[in-house]
Parts: sequence; structure tokens; C-alpha cells
Amino acid sequence: MQPWHFVAVTDPAVKERIRDAAEAEEKEFYEHRASPEWLEALAPLGTDEHKPFLETAPWLIAVFAQKYGKLPDGRKVKHYYPIESVGLATGMLITALHHAGLATLTHTPSPMGFLNEMLHRPINERPFLLLVTGYPAADARVPDITRRPLGDMVDFM
Repeated sequence: MQPWHFVAVTDPAVKERIRDAAEAEEKEFYEHRASPEWLEALAPLGTDEHKPFLETAPWLIAVFAQKYGKLPDGRKVKHYYPIESVGLATGMLITALHHAGLATLTHTPSPMGFLNEMLHRPINERPFLLLVTGYPAADARVPDITRRPLGDMVDFM
């Protein structure tokens, strides 16, 4: 059923509007919605409500999950497991972009409903994430975080 839709944005004016809306949601999150524990978990990443990369990256790919599709005759068809399907499709897109030499950053301001209006998406679609895409900046920094050991995530039998 392929219950996803990707919107690739390069228009600077649209990227600016997305940044403004995302930063407003992020400001609300950091100041009012996030629990102290959540903020503590984010601290090592050095994130805050400021998201200049939403304008400086050459591409923003908005990923939408479709709750249902429409048949050629206009009837609705329910999509089963849309979130799982969209997650898989997004993972494949990230892998393809990395294989092409591009860097990506997933960004999920919450809520993201502003994307529907800005990108002219129908009501049967729900924003899943923004995929910030381009070549890494010369001064790009990756947080020094420790990954879980393989044995914590996988059992071999």
C-alpha cells in the first residue's frame, strides 16, 4: 500500500516558515512540556529550541504517514501498519542518501501539524518527521555519545 508521501523542500521561503513554526513548537516543548528527566536526557546532545539547520540545509524532506488511501473511484482504503511501513521507507531513504554521500538529521518537533498546511498535504496524512539533508558542514559536530553494546540489543541463538 506504500502509505507514505515525501515532500522535498528547497524553497528558502518555505524552509524559513518551517523553521519559524518548528522553533515555536520547540520553545514550548523546552519551556513547558518536557519533564526534567527528558531535558536531562537531551542535555548531552546540546539541543535547544534553535534550529538554524532547517534553513541552511539544502533539502528538508517532510515525511508523511497516510492513515488511508483513496482508490481511483474515490473510495477510502484503510492502510494497515502505516507507522511501521513509513518507518521502514524512511530508513531505506536515509540509507540511500548516506550511500550517495549525503548527511541526514531526523527532526521531530511535536506537534508537527503545521506541515500539513504549509506543504498542502491532505487530512489523511500525518507528519512523521523532517529529514534534514545535505553535505555535512565543515564545522559539523557530532555529540560524543556512547552506543549500547550489541549484546544489550541482540541475542544470538
